[in-house]
Amino acid sequence: MRAHPGEVAVQRRNGVTHDRGSARTRPEIPEVAAAFLGAQRMIVIGAADELGRLWASVLTGPAGFATAAGERTIVLRALPGAGDPLHGLFESERDLGLLAIEPHTRRRMRVNGRAVRDGDTLVVRTEQVYANCPKYIQTREPTSAPGTPAVLGHGTTLDLRQSDLIAAADTFFIATRAEGYGADVSHRGGNPGFVRVTGPRSLEFPDYPGNTMYMTLGNLELDPAAGLLFPDWERGGTLQLTGRARVEWGSEPVVRFELDAYVDRAGTLPAGWTAPGYHRFNPPV
Repeated sequence: MRAHPGEVAVQRRNGVTHDRGSARTRPEIPEVAAAFLGAQRMIVIGAADELGRLWASVLTGPAGFATAAGERTIVLRALPGAGDPLHGLFESERDLGLLAIEPHTRRRMRVNGRAVRDGDTLVVRTEQVYANCPKYIQTREPTSAPGTPAVLGHGTTLDLRQSDLIAAADTFFIATRAEGYGADVSHRGGNPGFVRVTGPRSLEFPDYPGNTMYMTLGNLELDPAAGLLFPDWERGGTLQLTGRARVEWGSEPVVRFELDAYVDRAGTLPAGWTAPGYHRFNPPV
């Protein structure tokens, strides 16, 4: 694959002289990745809506609801439901970022490709498949099944409960994209307080050192559109945000996010989880 100019620019800015970005990934699904995928009960996806706004969402199901159906095909036996900003968007093929993450083992697998609805399934044609390191993933395991999804609210300004959820978060997911290079969704984690709410429509977070691929920051270098998803582990819900993000470069990169709209939903995740085990590499807040 051709080099991603946004990733290359960020790598050079950070002193990385060898290409470790998306151009080094492969489209085929290795056997070990297929086995991992088939054991998952939660998949995070990211895509743009018809207005070009980025959203991250979560799909859940029993083990086996996500399967590799060929060396470059993934079938998800779940679709974004009513009330989800991604509901109904896959009638025609579009870019999709996918993250299979298993918090209790700190294992994760990322896939970028194209997706289309086929009946009650979402079929993904893979273009990039790769594993990520376990850094900054907090261990937790569900102790109940998801409830019935329902929309609690939507708007353009965060209320106190939503701000408190973000300020206490140890995990969130971020969807980005770049024209001609596809969509991506990635995990971000840290000790509670690593995300700071700076206003009713703004927040910021440090970008901790990772694998130097800079796929998220590389996309933001070319397109500021971003979607954030904050899990509400205690209530079994998700807070989905869409807006624009910019990176401020200093001794540590800081991403500043400006909110355009949010959707607050219940019943999208299990409401019972084991207590989190924080990663030993989480920087102090």
